[in-house]
Amino acid sequence: MPVTYAASTELDAVNQILSSVGQAPVTTLDLQNPEVAIVLTTLREVNRQVQSEGWHFNIESDYTFTPDSVTKEIVYPPNVLQLDTSKYTHRDDYNPIRRNGKFYNKYTHSFEWTSAIKADVTWMFEFEDVPPAVQQYIMARAARLSATKMVGDQALNQLLQEQEIQTRAAAIEYDCNQGDYSIFGWRDGENYHNNYQPYHALIR
Repeated sequence: MPVTYAASTELDAVNQILSSVGQAPVTTLDLQNPEVAIVLTTLREVNRQVQSEGWHFNIESDYTFTPDSVTKEIVYPPNVLQLDTSKYTHRDDYNPIRRNGKFYNKYTHSFEWTSAIKADVTWMFEFEDVPPAVQQYIMARAARLSATKMVGDQALNQLLQEQEIQTRAAAIEYDCNQGDYSIFGWRDGENYHNNYQPYHALIR
């Protein structure tokens, strides 16, 4: 029988956070419930913050974006957290930013693109699509922040902070294992792209 409890849903996460602050579980994500609204909003904020750091599961290199054949414009995906053109493919030929939901080239001051571009992208995924180890870290961090907003108990905050530290360490270990990084930071079979940089760990 397949295992179904490895990944959590937002409802699972909200109930775990509610239990951390001494609240009863719920069966639906009813935003009319003030506790549920606080916890769910905090969970989603933390999910975005954590994914913005860039992990192996949500970073893609040399992702191709193709302009529309008629307008020559490229739609900027709404779930992109960070994006920059690939320095190995384009060097400093382009400098794209998001403007009016489209790619805007600051060098040419135009929305028009004459060819496809390759970019290094950090994507934003729904909570259900985040790896379990990172989910646990997101839930632990959201639980601490929710407890600060809802309870304000210093002893509870300390316990939740310790849990956050432990789950973050587990998430970073998962990320390093999945990335197959060498001692130099390069992934297996890649000696030209340093996907992992030590200062990222220091920032975390």
